Amino acid sequence: MSIRATNQADVIPLRPLPAVAPALPREPLWRDLVGEVLRRERQAQGRTLKDVAEAARISVPYLSEVERGLKEASSEVLAAAAQALGLNLADVLALAGERLVSLAAARSRPRSLGSSAVGGHRSVRSTGPAGSLGAMRPSGPMGGVLLAA
Repeated sequence: MSIRATNQADVIPLRPLPAVAPALPREPLWRDLVGEVLRRERQAQGRTLKDVAEAARISVPYLSEVERGLKEASSEVLAAAAQALGLNLADVLALAGERLVSLAAARSRPRSLGSSAVGGHRSVRSTGPAGSLGAMRPSGPMGGVLLAA
């Protein structure tokens, strides 16, 4: 036997390790959800970060950070980005709210149902004739949050 082999000992735990419960995904952050909505809308329109940032009069790096959820944008910046995308602030917030509700519902479902569709991805853009936004925009005094199953 070598010296190395004689200096090694078997380690026997004194008590069994506790079973670790599967961790739930982290609570979604509002900035992540809003950024996701902005990016999805921009990409649906086939527009670049540069194009939207120039239209909104904000820097390209800042818009990129907002879309990736790295920056918590002010309501003025969000309104400018929404307007550059042909939306209003209520549209962006309603879509982010829908996604939050969808993720919260998925988190509260029993694990046995599996992790099928999380859902919640919906564009404000209509696929109808002439690209009408009216049919899909939330309405009402508070902008309304439309929920879909």
